[in-house]
Amino acid sequence: MLAVIRDTQDVRNLMRSMTTSLPITFADISFISSVMERVIGQARRYAASDSTILINGETGTGKELFARALHSASGRSYAAFVPINCAAIPDTLLESELFGYVEGAFTGAVKGGRPGLFELANAGTLFLDEVGDVSAHLQVKLLRVLQEQRVRRVGSNKEVAINVRIIAATNRNLEDMVADKTFREDLYYRLNVIPLVIPPLRERFEDIRLLSELFLKHFADKFHRSVKGFSPLALQRLEDYNLPGNVRELKNIIERAVNLVEGPEIQSEHIFLGRSSGVSPAPTSVQFETYQTLEERLAEIERVILQETSLRYRSSRRIGAVLGLSHTAVLKKMHKYELLPLKS
Repeated sequence: MLAVIRDTQDVRNLMRSMTTSLPITFADISFISSVMERVIGQARRYAASDSTILINGETGTGKELFARALHSASGRSYAAFVPINCAAIPDTLLESELFGYVEGAFTGAVKGGRPGLFELANAGTLFLDEVGDVSAHLQVKLLRVLQEQRVRRVGSNKEVAINVRIIAATNRNLEDMVADKTFREDLYYRLNVIPLVIPPLRERFEDIRLLSELFLKHFADKFHRSVKGFSPLALQRLEDYNLPGNVRELKNIIERAVNLVEGPEIQSEHIFLGRSSGVSPAPTSVQFETYQTLEERLAEIERVILQETSLRYRSSRRIGAVLGLSHTAVLKKMHKYELLPLKS
């Protein structure tokens, strides 16, 4: 049976049911550091306001987590929280996603048109993630919506009144972008009514152990592993690392460690940081008298990495977890370089 939703309110109700099934609250943000306590306190106060909030923070600090918690603590929690990553959608599509379109607005437009996210978020919250990546053309349209609280679908002359709370987020320095004329100054001030800065994990050192233990329990349960904790050296390794990817990177590190560990405790050798595979072979020198192409030299280094990693981890699955490959890719490469056969 084919069902056609004709009323915008029906679409909003559907969106609300999809976006509010797993609400995030401030209680879901784990921390013990005093700096995060201050930020959470600020955010709780800001939630009660209807003013636009601009969340600043490095990649992986949890900006969307805060946006969802702000929505849940606001007077709009009964309505939809609608997120969109402005950097993930091409500019031509982003406009129709945000503002909607009328029938015949462009080739491929569905019959009857479609409401945009501003309309779907009516009475609720629209979260504009990576807002610093919005094009100059869309910056003008966003400014107009923020100023007038009215939206016009692509291809339409009719404006629709909306009642939406905007939360925007970026890991870019919008002030520098304003100075460079790549971001509109008037839009910046419209977005930056209430600034909220999420500190990087390296500035809240006390939270690293807490988050590591929470992620360990999560992944141990998920993968049905009996690992229970970290060795002192493993924890020290985590706490000494700069964590440029913040909470997201830490979560990935712990997930990989849980995949690698065989005993009840994660050891230092299970902690792989940054983009390093944990193997640091000396680079081969350039021998001009026996010239090699770039492809040939890279193949030599790849062989050394596979060989040395296989000395520590005898399973293709564990080598794959370390190097970011599938176990079948590991087996193919081991065969290519005529290395010792491995367990799958």
